[in-house]
Amino acid sequence: MPGETPRGRGRTGVEGYPSQVSSEQNPTPETVDAEPRPGRLTVAAALAALEGLALAAGGVYLLVMGFTGHPDDRRQAVTGGVTLIVLALLPLLAARGLLLRRSWSRGPTIITQIMALPVAYNLLQADSLAIPGGIALAVVAVVTLVLILNPETTRALGITGPGGVREPE
Repeated sequence: MPGETPRGRGRTGVEGYPSQVSSEQNPTPETVDAEPRPGRLTVAAALAALEGLALAAGGVYLLVMGFTGHPDDRRQAVTGGVTLIVLALLPLLAARGLLLRRSWSRGPTIITQIMALPVAYNLLQADSLAIPGGIALAVVAVVTLVLILNPETTRALGITGPGGVREPE
């Protein structure tokens, strides 16, 4: 089909017509993969994976305590544990996508960081040991947002501006 890349991902314009943008302006996955992965992208992927692992660990902890401990409400502990484990999939899959330089992974990464900021704020409002966790979460979320929104990272993921034109360097 016209406008398709060898991997089968269409790069077509309006109504299926081939885009009039050169490969220089709109890199194919093959040209993006040929360039070395920027360090910013690797660090952003590592931070997203760290968040995912922390969520999964929290979910496993809640599940174990729900089954073996003495929670106030066993059903709530189990539900919270399963929810955290399922939520951990988003940053873990996004981190894998970032490492593989998939453009779709940028959106879930940004969403995860935006969701982490109110959680960090709530942890900072507590009068407990949660304050250092809130500080760490806020720092990781802000650093990851800065890294993932960086123009170098955007180019490495093959994300173009409106109309398929690459952003100026």
